[in-house]
Amino acid sequence: MNKKINYRYLLGAAALITFNVSLLTSCDDYLDVVPVNDITTIESTFEKRVDAEQWLQTCYVFMTIYSAEQLHDPAYLGADEYCGGDYIRKNEPDYCEALGIGDGIQGSNSPLCNVWHKNRYFAALRYCNIFLDNIMHVYNMSDGEKNLWRAEVQAVKAYYYFDMMRRYGPLILVNHNIETNASNDEMQQPRRPITEVVDTIVSLCDQAMPYLPHRFEKSNDRIAYFNKEAAATVKALTLLYAASPLFNGAQAFSKMRNKNGELLFPEYDKERWHRAAVAADEAIKIASEGGIMLAQGTLDRPNAILNTIADIEYTWKGKNLRETWANCEALMTIRDSWAGREQPFGVPFAYMIVPYCASGQYNTSSRGCLSAPMSMVEMFYTDHGLPLNEDKAWMPNKYAISKENDERYRNVLPMNENVLNLHRHREPRFYAMIAADRTMWYRASDEYYGMMDAQLIQCRRGEWAGTLTRRIDENTPQCLTGYWIKKFIYPEHSWSMYTWDSGATPLITMRFADLLLASAEAWNEYLDTPDERVYGPLDMIRKRAGILPVRDAWTSYAKTPDKCRTQSGMREIIHQEWNIEFAFEGRRFWNVRRWMTAPQELNTPQYGWNILASDQDGFYCNYEGPKVVWKKRSFTAPRDYFFPIRAEEILVSGVTQNVGW
Repeated sequence: MNKKINYRYLLGAAALITFNVSLLTSCDDYLDVVPVNDITTIESTFEKRVDAEQWLQTCYVFMTIYSAEQLHDPAYLGADEYCGGDYIRKNEPDYCEALGIGDGIQGSNSPLCNVWHKNRYFAALRYCNIFLDNIMHVYNMSDGEKNLWRAEVQAVKAYYYFDMMRRYGPLILVNHNIETNASNDEMQQPRRPITEVVDTIVSLCDQAMPYLPHRFEKSNDRIAYFNKEAAATVKALTLLYAASPLFNGAQAFSKMRNKNGELLFPEYDKERWHRAAVAADEAIKIASEGGIMLAQGTLDRPNAILNTIADIEYTWKGKNLRETWANCEALMTIRDSWAGREQPFGVPFAYMIVPYCASGQYNTSSRGCLSAPMSMVEMFYTDHGLPLNEDKAWMPNKYAISKENDERYRNVLPMNENVLNLHRHREPRFYAMIAADRTMWYRASDEYYGMMDAQLIQCRRGEWAGTLTRRIDENTPQCLTGYWIKKFIYPEHSWSMYTWDSGATPLITMRFADLLLASAEAWNEYLDTPDERVYGPLDMIRKRAGILPVRDAWTSYAKTPDKCRTQSGMREIIHQEWNIEFAFEGRRFWNVRRWMTAPQELNTPQYGWNILASDQDGFYCNYEGPKVVWKKRSFTAPRDYFFPIRAEEILVSGVTQNVGW
């Protein structure tokens, strides 16, 4: 009997979206999976390759919306990496939903950044299941191509489960679609234990990997679909999360059961760390065999520090606007759903973090209302690769003023000019990611001839990168902390040309450094004493960052030199390395939750300088330290470790609600 499928039932409101294929490739065709007469048979849909490919592309659409859009993904704005005031909350509400999570206004009636919904991830899972059940029936495809497409969808299904697991914990597993005429008991499935969820994700990745090519082996029209190393990374990260304190023996969730009475969280098992470590190392091997490596080796800038800064910049972009697809460090790249929608470089995120009030050569189209809080500024290491409070050779007073005359820092800091000590002799990642007052930004000054030079950043009131108003104004976009964010900005493009572009710039959703840090962390937790399995991956990242290997840095310059020799000491070091390497990339949101350090990290107000002052003393608060610029910060444990399931969903499906909601 022919099975009929009602497409509007499958997608609900999402069926109203016309999905642009160019989100995934460079094609210009358009896709609307809803047929003219609304109802068709599954068999007829999977007769021809062209129709099957449209279905495959639709399996990915939810990833482009909820994971590749930085302003809709809760991980970017939902922690404490970005500081935004009343302006963005009032004037750009569609872009800043996740800020409400950090503000403590998440709720179960209408959850922020909700994907536990029949028209969101559950629609995606239903689409994936239909594809997997029927792809082998297409008549004009080879078995090899069918196996490839099936593997790509198995991998994206695993990703949806992984993303839901870190948001909600235990899940309803949709291994097979339930018929629309099924009974209520069949429809109302229980949440499954974390161990079962993890095993399901791992199984999907293991099934997919043998049929997936390496990323650089894929054709251009399939570059945005899952590859072998990306699937291996989803497996490794899933096991890393499963081994972490939140999912591995957390007492706060030890008594949580589903509606059938099954315990949903396991007791602690140290072997989960070993499983995670092995998976991370396997993924590193797969990625390395496919040509993935850390971005490094720049030699064309005026000095060593600028070359290192360029290496760091290439971790989140390509060597020019169009080369991000070919980034050697990227494990997975995908365009967000803003592509081609008259936004700067395809995404609205960039114009939230570049100066808005500039004149002359600078872009006046941006909104510049997201800045770096002081906690992020002070998180970066000193030039020796140590935390600020650990380096015995660094500045005695970080909030004092001094002058730089070390030629190594030419074009990074102004020579023999007043500079805040906090901005001096920091690691290259600080200068690559943070635009601080009276530091230099080495970037293009002329779009057409490719000329680059060091531009002085001036953030005080009335200056090009400072506010023009005399008060904090909810109707004016302002950089509340006095620190602009360089990440995701292309320095090869001058401000005068940094406006609109319909180019194919994707977001790198996973990169090689994820695997190196996952390996170091997992081995550190499994071993009683850290060894080369812990230090080696960490030192690879530190070398690219232009800082000393971890043991050399701590034994030579640290106040507590033995910290790097213990498991607990290395745990802190690895956590900070995650925070620095992936600053502003959304990893911190998930990490502080799985580490269960969020209550200590996310209940602190955000600090910055006095951006209304036009003079040095006033701007730096008379050198007494920064001031509070945003107070609405809240994380309640254990409630906020996981997102709430919508209250209406609880009533309809009878699933167990998350603790505290």
